[in-house]
Amino acid sequence: MLRCSVAPRAGWSVLAAALLAGCTTVGPDFKTPAAPTATGYTAAAMPGSTASSPGLLGQSQRLVAADAVQQQWWRAFGSPALDGLVQQALDNSPTLAAAQATLRQAQETYRAQAGSTLYPTVNAKLGASRNAINASSQGVDSSSGKIFNLYNAGVAVNYNLDLFGGNRRALEALAAQADYQRWQLAGARLSVAGNVVTTAFAQAQLAAQVAATEAIAKAQADELAITRKREQLGAASRVEVLSLQTQYEQTLASLPPLRNKLQQADHLLALLVGQAPQQSSIPRFELSQFHLPAQLPVVVPSELVRQRPDVQASTALLHAATAQYGVAVSNLYPQINLSASLGTQALTTGALFGPGTMIWNLAGQLAQPLFNAGLHAGASAAEANLQAAGANYRQTVLQALRNVADALRQLDNDAQTLQAQAAADDAAQQSLQLVERQYHLGAASYLQLLTAQQQAQSARIGLLAAQAARLADSAALYQAMGGGAPSGKPAAAS
Repeated sequence: MLRCSVAPRAGWSVLAAALLAGCTTVGPDFKTPAAPTATGYTAAAMPGSTASSPGLLGQSQRLVAADAVQQQWWRAFGSPALDGLVQQALDNSPTLAAAQATLRQAQETYRAQAGSTLYPTVNAKLGASRNAINASSQGVDSSSGKIFNLYNAGVAVNYNLDLFGGNRRALEALAAQADYQRWQLAGARLSVAGNVVTTAFAQAQLAAQVAATEAIAKAQADELAITRKREQLGAASRVEVLSLQTQYEQTLASLPPLRNKLQQADHLLALLVGQAPQQSSIPRFELSQFHLPAQLPVVVPSELVRQRPDVQASTALLHAATAQYGVAVSNLYPQINLSASLGTQALTTGALFGPGTMIWNLAGQLAQPLFNAGLHAGASAAEANLQAAGANYRQTVLQALRNVADALRQLDNDAQTLQAQAAADDAAQQSLQLVERQYHLGAASYLQLLTAQQQAQSARIGLLAAQAARLADSAALYQAMGGGAPSGKPAAAS
């Protein structure tokens, strides 16, 4: 970081030397922070691929080194309906509309400030006045007083000579703010797309859980009907009937909460695509519609910080804080304003542009703070703000690395969970079928049947949750990698 070595009260000799040398820019020059030196994300090396299991969404996934993530990463799940819903959200989301408007505001603020500080301001003036002279004040007989009209026209030019770069630093800060808003928009797009994808997975999971619970309730209703007939024939006790009825009613009681969560997922999807729940036409997803991406991209940490919108937004804030510190430092130095005007003045409009009516003016003004303790305090405050922005940037980078590490571990652990849940579901379903046959033949008790039904219900719902988790984990990794956020020139330069 560089600072101008000229003392703020050095006097005319220093000012003259600076004018001869040309304008300078005080305060530190912004430099992009160094990228992380880490080569990985987790303390222990990640396996090259995840565990596999039979059945839906049980395939193994390979982690592949990549330079970037595809921008439309949600297409990797192989669902045209999901692709359409995400695009609808990106087109119609009020959140994104607000972020786009905020970005335009920042860009236009930069352009407005650039137009008024980088170039001289030129104003045309046209005026007329009616005047009366009090001749007696001049020691002349008042009868010689005169009333006359005065007309003038001219052009005035004003320019602030940005000798120490305060205006340029202010523009630099505005450009960085516009860049911050650009990355905020990219982050909002990633968040909207991610929310649509994960909510669609949750909707599919809940719909499957409702269907599974309804199927279990139907089986329990059938068992209850059979047991009641057996009771009438004296082959079953009243206790058996009441126990089965209790289990059946408990299963029915679990359905409304599941349906409520499913309906809330529908409402959330409607919100994300910019629709009212009553007017929405949200598709109903099924887990079988989705495919696990066979390969998942993993970029190295040094590239991650260039792709994550939150890290880039934090970088832009650090840049803005650096420039604002430069503005505060420049306030300690002389301010020079130049002005000039050229015009004409006459008593009649006909003579306004005639010979001998031209008037002109050249002026320069230098203001040097001699005593203003607030200026030094302002520079100290700006320096503290710069230090805070640097600390916030480092925290954002650490959070990004942790986010990726969490996503990678979830992929590995949830793949193992699905492997175990698939085996448990298969065993529970086989056990239930065997106990049901034995119960119909009178070879199994109602307690055995209840236990098998409970195990089957728990295993099936756990399997559905594990399948949905693998989908959500894949989406989380895409998001943690930055979701293919666009890069390029700062927004203010576009």
